[in-house]
Amino acid sequence: MTDMDAIVNPQGSPKKSLIRLPSLAWQIVMGLLAGVFVGWMFAGQDWIGVWIAPLGDIFLRLIKMIVVPIVVSTLIVGVAGTGDIKALGRLGGKTLLYFEFITSFAILVGLLFVDILQPGKGIVLSGLTKTDISGYVASEQTVSHHSFTDTLLHIVPTNIFDALAKGDMLAIIFFSVMFGLGIASLGEKGKPLVHIFSQVAESMFWVTRVIMQVAPIGVFGLMTVAVSKFGLAALIPLAKLVGVVYLAMFTFVFVIFGAIARWVGIRIIDIIKLLREELILAYSTASSETVLPRLIQKMHGFGVPKHIVAFVIPTGYSFNLDGSTLYQSIAALFLAQLYGIDLSLGQQVTLVSVLMLTSKGIAGVPGVSFVVLLATLGSVGIPAEGLAFIAGIDRIMDMARTAVNVIGNALASVVISRWEG
Repeated sequence: MTDMDAIVNPQGSPKKSLIRLPSLAWQIVMGLLAGVFVGWMFAGQDWIGVWIAPLGDIFLRLIKMIVVPIVVSTLIVGVAGTGDIKALGRLGGKTLLYFEFITSFAILVGLLFVDILQPGKGIVLSGLTKTDISGYVASEQTVSHHSFTDTLLHIVPTNIFDALAKGDMLAIIFFSVMFGLGIASLGEKGKPLVHIFSQVAESMFWVTRVIMQVAPIGVFGLMTVAVSKFGLAALIPLAKLVGVVYLAMFTFVFVIFGAIARWVGIRIIDIIKLLREELILAYSTASSETVLPRLIQKMHGFGVPKHIVAFVIPTGYSFNLDGSTLYQSIAALFLAQLYGIDLSLGQQVTLVSVLMLTSKGIAGVPGVSFVVLLATLGSVGIPAEGLAFIAGIDRIMDMARTAVNVIGNALASVVISRWEG
C-alpha cells in the first residue's frame, strides 16, 4: 500500500450504529430545508444572530482549520513521490492552459445566455431594493490594480509562516511543491519525511470525517442566517435573473462538462454521483473550501494519480472558478440591460478580457465574485452601484456557482490525468 493509498483508505472503520440514520447527504439536505424554514419564519429576529449564527461560523472555522494541513501534506507526499521537476513543470503548464480555456469558455457561455434571454429587460429600477455593498469596496481597490505580474509575484511567498497563517493558497502550493522536490532529492534519506507527512494527511482526513458529522448543523445555521437577513421576498423582482443563472449553470455542467467528460472517457453524472455529499454541502454553505479535503480524497479514490490530484485541485481553487466566471459575465450584462446600456461586440470582448485577468489568483478575497465585478464594470461603462440591486439575492446564485466550481475542479483533475497519460 502506497503512502497516498493509506491516506485515502486508512485502516480501521467505525463501528456500525444500532440506529440506522439517513445518509450524510440527506442529513445536510434536511439541515438546509430546516434553515430555510426557520429563517423565513423568524426573519429579522435578533436572537438568530446571537444563537443560530455561531453554529454556521464554528463549522466554517473547523473546515478552515484543516484545509492548510491537508493541502500541504498531500502535495508534499505527491510531489516527493514523483520527484521529477520537468514532469511537474509540464503538469503545471497543462493545468494552467486547461484552466484558462475552460474559464474563458464559461464567460462566453454566460454572455450568450444573457444576450439571448435578456433577463434585465423590463425591470423597473424603482421597484428594486438596494443592499449595502460598502464592505466590498476596500477589496475592490486591491483587485482593480491586480495584474498578471502581480499574480506571478504573489505566488512566491516572502514568509511561508505568514502565508500559512493567511491561508494564501498559491503561496502554500508553491512552497509545498519546492519542499516536496527537496525531499525527493534526498532519495532514501527522504523517505522518513514522506512517511511523516503521509501520517499527517491521514490524521487530518480522520479529523475531516469527524467534522463532517456536524455539517448538517453548520448548514442549518448558515441557511437560517442567510434567509433571515435577506428574506425570500427579495427573489421575486429578480426571479428571471436567478432563473437564467441556474439555467446557464445547468447547461454548462451537463453540456460543456458533459462533452469534456466524454472526451476523457467518463460520464459527468458519475462525478456528480461520487461527489453528491460534497456538492450538497458546497451548495448549502456557498463555500467550496468546505469540501476541499474530501474532494482531494475522493478524486484520488476515483483513480486520479496522487501528484495530479494534490496539485490540480488546490490550484483550481484560485484559477479554475468556472461557476464564478460564468456568473460574473451574466451579472455584468444583466446590469447593462437594467440601465438600458447596449454593449457593442467590442465592449463585450473587452469585458471578457478584463474578467479573464481580474478573476485569476484572488480566490482568497471575501466575496470574490462581487469584488471582481466591482473592478470590472467600469471598464465598459456599467455603473458599479448597480450591484447593490442584486446583492440581496447573491447568496442564492452563489450557491449554484460554488457547486459548479467544485464539479469543474473535480473534472479538471481527471482531464489532466488523461492528458498526462
